Amino acid sequence: QVQLVESGGGSVQAGGSLRLSCTASRSIFDLYTMAWYRRAPGKQRELVARITQSGTTDYVDSVRGRFTISRDSTKNTLYLQMNSLKPDDAAVYFCNTINWNFSWGPGTQVTVSS
Repeated sequence: QVQLVESGGGSVQAGGSLRLSCTASRSIFDLYTMAWYRRAPGKQRELVARITQSGTTDYVDSVRGRFTISRDSTKNTLYLQMNSLKPDDAAVYFCNTINWNFSWGPGTQVTVSS
């Protein structure tokens, strides 16, 4: 079973930036479309960004132009660069495949103050 561990969250002011990382216990990024998800308090988990095996990316409208998903297959690490953060971006962020093939990691908390 693959383990996913997210990191890089923190507390920032609106307009700030954070870079999230998701490290997998083995090489999977060339096999699956990977994605970042987030869950805000009282809300369901939401797909934020995804990257296909060929490197094509896509984003939910609310983050397009501000967030960038990328990966480093040599490090088994998925990234989410988040710029111009807004209070609405505050959530716990998770990574997984687009089909939720693996168990969810602990997530990483992002807090954005106005």
